[in-house]
Amino acid sequence: MMKRFICEQNVAHFEKLLAESTDAVLLRTLRVLLASTRRELALLEAADVGADPSSSNLHRRPVADATAIKRHFQREFDTSPHPYMLIDPGPGLYIADINAAYAAVTFTERQMIAGKSLFEVFPDNPDDPLADGVNNLYGSLRTVVQTGQPHAMPIQRYDIRNAEGVFVERHWQPINTPLHDEQGRLAFILHHVEDVTPDVKAG
Repeated sequence: MMKRFICEQNVAHFEKLLAESTDAVLLRTLRVLLASTRRELALLEAADVGADPSSSNLHRRPVADATAIKRHFQREFDTSPHPYMLIDPGPGLYIADINAAYAAVTFTERQMIAGKSLFEVFPDNPDDPLADGVNNLYGSLRTVVQTGQPHAMPIQRYDIRNAEGVFVERHWQPINTPLHDEQGRLAFILHHVEDVTPDVKAG
């Protein structure tokens, strides 16, 4: 809790300094510090509360409801040519499942990442000090929970590790959609991405 509070204070401090500074070198340093602190805060909150900061998070949904929902659309999920990942919105933001299309575009394997924390599998590129993929994706997932509606993110640079474990540049068009049970309780967030890297580089 204290660590989160310190991160929140640092974010506010760096944002204030950015708004006031005109020195190019200082601005660059502040942007790096702000990106790093926002990332740290997103990781802390994702681990502690997931995408739902409400106190009722742990009582939101019985497992049976989530299982029934997953069974209902599993066939379409598995066979879709579009990349999909199913995220448990609870603490840790664990990956519930991915389809073959998602595995192909992210150099991953279903059996290797299902059950792991989202940002453990997909961290920011450590060689890019201004990387904001983790922070922006977490913000979108929070928006989905808060509004109960799908959220389309702007095109996002979010580098991923290739089969050799080396980070490669990727740009995505992500849409995050809530999946509710019959009682309207949130069970999963469906993460859909399209790789638009060729378009971004061509433009």
